[in-house]
Amino acid sequence: MTENPIDDGMLAWFGARFDYVFADPALLRQALTHRSVAQDEPDSETREAAGHNERLEFLGDAVLDLALSQLLYHRFPESPEGELSHWRAVLVNTGALGEVGRGLGLGDYLRLGRGEALSGGREKPSILGNSIEAILGAVFLDGGWSGVERIAARLFRERLEQFTPGGECKDFKTALQERLQAVGLPLPCYELVAFSGAAHERLFHVACRVDAENGIIGRGAGPSKRRAEQEAARAVMDLMDRSADKEHRE
Repeated sequence: MTENPIDDGMLAWFGARFDYVFADPALLRQALTHRSVAQDEPDSETREAAGHNERLEFLGDAVLDLALSQLLYHRFPESPEGELSHWRAVLVNTGALGEVGRGLGLGDYLRLGRGEALSGGREKPSILGNSIEAILGAVFLDGGWSGVERIAARLFRERLEQFTPGGECKDFKTALQERLQAVGLPLPCYELVAFSGAAHERLFHVACRVDAENGIIGRGAGPSKRRAEQEAARAVMDLMDRSADKEHRE
């Protein structure tokens, strides 16, 4: 079995990041255990005892929906039901949750079977996203609703800032991806090229590269890597718009 020990390091990291201490650390361990771990066990009895996170994921899926519904409801008191539902769907899709997990460095702490680990399981959006749901399910069982509220608010704070009542989601990465797919271009590649400033006010600089043959590159900066990527994606779309306008005029 390929695994990373989590008992001390992960519990300390989780507690420091989310101001939450598990009364039952075994719940966090289970939340980070992928079903592929059981496949490495030699007999059915051992596989059954190994446990994995799918039941916690089932619970966490419902918990996350409710937590985000509450956050959206209170943050945007004038927004209609349809708008709130759309935003919630944007937040909980596999790609978005995978980004949340990747931003946390969650892949380093997942317990995976040998095959899954070798096939890049620590970076798969589905595994990372499912683990986020499982963690929230574990927190709900361990400490109730108050812990879930606090952790969900921290996990999705930046993403909630993307929404404008009566307007579109300011998710330039998704918008760029959809635009590129529509015209048959490859997906964009994001690269952290530099960072500057003191630790408490770090500024990240990211390059977004599309279509290496034509050399479409956009650059962005922001207080987090995610924000810098959004700005870089917006820069690429601006370049594409200007190019389209030029072709139209010619």
